Amino acid sequence: MTTQVIAVTPSTGFKDIATAMERWKVTALPVIEGEGHVVGVVSEADLLPKEELHEHRPGLIEQMRRPGDTAKAGSTRAENMMTTPAVTIRPDATLPQAARLMAARHIKRVPVVDADGTLQGVVSRADLLKVFLRTDEELAAEIRRTVVDRLFPLSHGAVKVTVSQGIATLTGEVRDGNPIPLAERLTRSVEGIVDVHCRLEAPVAHGCP
Repeated sequence: MTTQVIAVTPSTGFKDIATAMERWKVTALPVIEGEGHVVGVVSEADLLPKEELHEHRPGLIEQMRRPGDTAKAGSTRAENMMTTPAVTIRPDATLPQAARLMAARHIKRVPVVDADGTLQGVVSRADLLKVFLRTDEELAAEIRRTVVDRLFPLSHGAVKVTVSQGIATLTGEVRDGNPIPLAERLTRSVEGIVDVHCRLEAPVAHGCP
């Protein structure tokens, strides 16, 4: 996440909001009060009704059909234009969780808040994409360190880990096959991994039924 966040207060005016968005190249700003408690988010979409309805006064029917946009078009402060309650996420949330939240809510930025609702940072789509810029070598080293060495302490040397274009492949024979499904899940959860091919094998136990 980005920890240096530009935020506004409920009393911030329309022009100051628009100026901040343009200056910092962001599409939404958290609205905070007190010691940083997030009370809402004001986005470009919240500002657009003023521009859209600037040249004509909406008729009664249009006002009834679009009460929210009509109210925002006549507002000049963040508290009357913001979306509330704000869609937020906790600092311990995973990047896939943040990505699913953004996709479900059709938003580009999510404020990160602690248990008290105090702003800690912001996660954006750009932040989510950064993990896929990790090199294949970095990813392979993390998989070996956090997955293979831990799950297969006696046979980790027989496991080969390769990563190509973000796709991880695990091959080799391990003594105990029980952790293999877990190894695949943990490898898939490594940030930056696109897909996993788990080809680990274990000796077949032979014995009397």
